[in-house]
Amino acid sequence: MSFAKEVKKELQSLKHLNCCNKAELSALLHINGSIEKNNHGISIVFQTTNNTVVRRFVYLYKQLYDYDYTLMQKKVKQFKNKEQFIVKINESADVLMNELSLINKDAMFFQDVDQKIIDTECCKKAYLRGAFLASGSVNSPKTSAYHLEIQSYSEEHAKVIQKLADEFNLNAKVSKNKRGYITYLKEAERIADFLRVVGANNALFEFEDTRIKRDFKNSINRVINCDIANEKKAMDAANEQLKNISIIEQYSDKKPSKSMEEAIFLRKKYPEASLLELSYVSVEHFDKQISKSALNHRFRAIKDLANKIRISEVHHD
Repeated sequence: MSFAKEVKKELQSLKHLNCCNKAELSALLHINGSIEKNNHGISIVFQTTNNTVVRRFVYLYKQLYDYDYTLMQKKVKQFKNKEQFIVKINESADVLMNELSLINKDAMFFQDVDQKIIDTECCKKAYLRGAFLASGSVNSPKTSAYHLEIQSYSEEHAKVIQKLADEFNLNAKVSKNKRGYITYLKEAERIADFLRVVGANNALFEFEDTRIKRDFKNSINRVINCDIANEKKAMDAANEQLKNISIIEQYSDKKPSKSMEEAIFLRKKYPEASLLELSYVSVEHFDKQISKSALNHRFRAIKDLANKIRISEVHHD
């Protein structure tokens, strides 16, 4: 089961006040609802391919209304032969359209949301919950691409969802796609906040737990990679120092200074050691600790001397 389906399954089992049920039902119909006209008048139709979502719709409808409804099921090829669930409400469709804000004052269906439906904080959360159930998706926290979105069929409705989300500081964005518009979140913290807002607490725990474990693993890998890179850098520097020492020992007419001799001794004694490690072992050999910066200075002097010898050898040839 995908993470998005896990979230919806958890949301489907929640119980709330009737005011919240109305807001959630309104969101479900705003996204997955339609109006049909026939010989008997007007019908409200709700469609989904998600069994969890249709169960939630029927539950909410029964909590609020005693009107009859018809539940149908059929296979749809365009959804790879998935089952499509259709709930048709014929009775008192005009009442539902007004109470659930399915039509605005300009006789436009599924555009605006009556503020009375989302007047309280709990109802705002319920509307977001219904919108996610209807057309929401969220990437698994096991991936590094954090993304949560809710599909809408009009820009106006997408902005309604965006505005509601931003009342909870979710930093939602709206973008156009092939099917209409999406309201989406990209930040992991904001996605976690969304799950908390809609009441998916178990999914929230899984999301945060998985994300923390993955981020910790990535941090460990970065540290290991950094250590490997530093080790390689130290090895390359040590090899270069050994080459410079070899040049000085073969071709220099002058005896190196005492400080250079100490550095040369340490490097030849410990050819793979870092400067910090050479600093620690210097105490064993010289009864004093030569600091890392002092060793670095001495090896620069050795490099300069070796380069001078190389240049003089070239001119001599």
